[in-house]
Amino acid sequence: MPLTQIRKVVTAIPGPRSVALMTRKARAVAPGVATTMPVFAVEAAGGIVRDADDNQLIDLGSGIAVTTVGVSAPRVVEAVAAQAAAFTHTCFMVTPYEAYVQVAEALNRLTPGRHEKRTVLFNSGAEAVENAVKIARTFTGKQAVVVFDHAYHGRTNLTMAMTAKSAPYKNGFGPFAPEVYRAPLSYPYRDGVTDGAAAARRAIDVIETQVRAENLAAVVIEPIQGEGGFIVPAPGFLAALADWCRANGVVFVADEVQSGLARTGAMYACEHEDVVPDLVVTAKGVADGLPLSAVTGRAEIMDAPKAGGLGGTYGGNPLACAAALATIATIEADGLIERAQKVGDVLRDRLERLAATDPRIGDVRGRGAMMAVELVGPDGAPDAALARAVAADCHARGVIVLTCGTYGNVLRLLPPLVIDDELLHDGLDVLEEALGGQP
Repeated sequence: MPLTQIRKVVTAIPGPRSVALMTRKARAVAPGVATTMPVFAVEAAGGIVRDADDNQLIDLGSGIAVTTVGVSAPRVVEAVAAQAAAFTHTCFMVTPYEAYVQVAEALNRLTPGRHEKRTVLFNSGAEAVENAVKIARTFTGKQAVVVFDHAYHGRTNLTMAMTAKSAPYKNGFGPFAPEVYRAPLSYPYRDGVTDGAAAARRAIDVIETQVRAENLAAVVIEPIQGEGGFIVPAPGFLAALADWCRANGVVFVADEVQSGLARTGAMYACEHEDVVPDLVVTAKGVADGLPLSAVTGRAEIMDAPKAGGLGGTYGGNPLACAAALATIATIEADGLIERAQKVGDVLRDRLERLAATDPRIGDVRGRGAMMAVELVGPDGAPDAALARAVAADCHARGVIVLTCGTYGNVLRLLPPLVIDDELLHDGLDVLEEALGGQP
């Protein structure tokens, strides 16, 4: 790797060059685009991001679960360069190209289930979620969509309606798309229900009472919630929902934007529960940072929209397709599903040992390299101020960590799967020191 895989802090963070760039950002960029850290990246590789002041930061965020195989992974760089030299764009809807078909074939193979499938490519997670709803509505002839408490599905008008948390994602941006209904999620730490089937029954009761299956096109759920707080439903919750959908002619959609492509120690998080969705949404980690997303699903459902009903000028851009094929090849050739499991073992062991001595850690949860801690006060109430303080301290020490959760009190860890153990432990040491330094 071109960057030495060590943490290095040579200036205060942010340093003078990043401060100057933040001043330029304030003058040039709309303030609605916030940044987690006031530093500007100039180079990144593996588990390290180098900033404009030559600080080297340990990356425990992966650009929000995007650079799963490491930033600018060698196979990806080579594939994108070769494709850029050939052509950068023709629009697949005008003159198609083989790489789009290859990506579709790969996702048809990798997503759960051995049934016949089809795939369509888009640019972002929100765009793919919205198109999954379009496809489900076309197939069923019904309009209603059910989502869940704490869900995050995107920033378009429809996906804002599907997202639970108001600020900052929805506040002031309405009115929102209609026919979106919300059901209670299984959140074992908060609701105390560890029987997934019982939690699903509670959700299904709400759906049957407030929506009814004859009006419902799709149930859309994150198998492990992302922005909502890395909430892992109780075992059996997803399977019971999928069974109810299948029995009632409702399309079961798994939003695997953040949890897909090896992140959780399986290719898709649904596999941990042996759940086969009707439609799967893929984005983030699929193309190592190039914009690409997909909807993959049962052929009879995906075939419902007529020719011209799906697409977009940039959907399945050839550079992004080349990156996706190289990313998938890297995951499979380098054993990164197994590596995600080992990263998860390290994270869970360190975090659970820390939780055993610090009552402010109310819960440790997640799968593989998608792990989080929920921080609470003495009464168990969410402590967002503590989460912000710990994250800021980590940032100042040269470690990128992210917060999330409906209440803003969750620290989430999303290291690239190629991070080495020494660097991972260094980042966790900093996290432990930052937590211990808070009153």
